[in-house]
Amino acid sequence: MRLVVGLGNPGPKYRNNRHNIGFMAADEIVRRHGLSAPRTKFQGDISEGDIAGERVLVLKPATFMNESGRSVGEAVRFYKLSPEDVIVIYDEIDLAAEKVRVKQGGGHAGHNGLRSIDAHLSDKNYWRVRLGIGHPGDKSQVSNHVLGDFSKQDQNWVARELSAVADELPLLLDGQVNDFMSRVAMATRGNRSAPEAPDTHPERAHARTETKTDKSSNETALGNALSRAMNRLRGRE
Repeated sequence: MRLVVGLGNPGPKYRNNRHNIGFMAADEIVRRHGLSAPRTKFQGDISEGDIAGERVLVLKPATFMNESGRSVGEAVRFYKLSPEDVIVIYDEIDLAAEKVRVKQGGGHAGHNGLRSIDAHLSDKNYWRVRLGIGHPGDKSQVSNHVLGDFSKQDQNWVARELSAVADELPLLLDGQVNDFMSRVAMATRGNRSAPEAPDTHPERAHARTETKTDKSSNETALGNALSRAMNRLRGRE
């Protein structure tokens, strides 16, 4: 069993804040994978279901960001999970917008949600999915930035990133961290698939050339026949 936690603040006032991108990711995971409707438990909203053959719980703490650990700690203890079974998705101000990074363990880097989780788990070896929201450039503007809504211009890449995080979550559950990051990054940029490379096999390339030549010849012959028929009709007028 795995516990996926999306961090944010509850209530409509904060729904579209940059600080709530973790909540947004949790909602998209539930929607994409058809998990159960959320129910109130562990001081939060929790959904559950199977993703790629693994039982997954998705939790959105309702304690407000600074007390997220109380909710996460309750769920971990109830299900007897280890920190390694926990994946926390949250906003990262020190990471450029549209970027995603994944790591296991480490410090909280000033993020109050992580600070609270650190205080309620036995160790810090849980997984972190950091979704970049960028820095405003001025420390005095940090609070306004994280508690401000995404701009209309941002909404396109945010939608692509959230969809990709949900779609590629099975890779992360399977331990394919680098593949998860790469695919999410490509999708966020709008480059999910690369252009098809030209086929340089000589026989196949020759066959395509012959096909194009035959098609061109047939079109020319048809055109000539139509032209002759039109001339005959004109001669009868």
